[in-house]
Amino acid sequence: MNRQELLEAIDKKYKAMGQDPDVHLSGLLHAEPITYWDFIQVDALLGLQIQRTQLPDEMVFIMYHQINELLFKMILWEIDQISYSEDIEVKKFEMHLMRISRYFDMLSNSFDIMAEGMEVDQYMKFRDTLTPASGFQSAQYRKIEIASTELINLIDYRYRKTIDRSKPYEFAYKNMYWQVAGVDHKTGKKNKLMINFEAKYKKELIQWMKEYNTINLWTTFKQLPKEDQKNVKLINAMRHYDHTVNINWVMHHYDAAAKYLDHGKVNAKATGGSDWHKYMHPKYQKRIFFPELWSDEEIDNWGITNLDGYKKK
Repeated sequence: MNRQELLEAIDKKYKAMGQDPDVHLSGLLHAEPITYWDFIQVDALLGLQIQRTQLPDEMVFIMYHQINELLFKMILWEIDQISYSEDIEVKKFEMHLMRISRYFDMLSNSFDIMAEGMEVDQYMKFRDTLTPASGFQSAQYRKIEIASTELINLIDYRYRKTIDRSKPYEFAYKNMYWQVAGVDHKTGKKNKLMINFEAKYKKELIQWMKEYNTINLWTTFKQLPKEDQKNVKLINAMRHYDHTVNINWVMHHYDAAAKYLDHGKVNAKATGGSDWHKYMHPKYQKRIFFPELWSDEEIDNWGITNLDGYKKK
């Protein structure tokens, strides 16, 4: 596009917006050119790491989890490219799913930073200052789960077959599989982890459930034309995402936690006080976003077989 064409395009753009193109062009005369540090907001980003102790490895822990949250935001951004696309084509659906899977592949592989990048003794000291905070309290991760599948697939496995689906969304919220991590099973009362989490996010998450009830990834897939639902590349992309999130990512997290929480302790609890073994391991809750894309044998062995043991169709 030459200069004249650019000027004509600018003129057309701003007139369509009801704006005077000459005013915007005049503004360019006074505007400073953008810099990398301003565009990325580097100073603000690097000012967000605030330690609670003087232990050096706490900084690793903080930055690692902040990077996770940024990746979660990228994943939610990609999910919306699927959920809010009308009459989405198979190629676009697959493309965004594979982007999401690559983000989760990065998250899974990054657990070496946690497993090998901190001294156990330092971690066991600064973790006490985090109580009752927990990675459980990542609302963005809960949003990813809710935006990925129908709510029934996130219900506590013990109640999944008998739950009344006609109940309000709050009923589904109370029966999410992760609620098991927020209750003292001796008293039946919610622990401080859950109390704090719900005060901050409960209303927001229930609203999120309503929003994605009919546009989550699984429902969107089932609304595709029947022929598109048979597309092998799309099915493999769905299975890859499901396996990456609900087995690979979880088990890498589980193994990293085991190194620290089981170090020199018996039945060590997470900072939030939960029995993290049964909460995290996929074989207990069988978190599966797209259950109809897996065989009965694969579901029976969910989280038990080799991490890379699933086969493409």
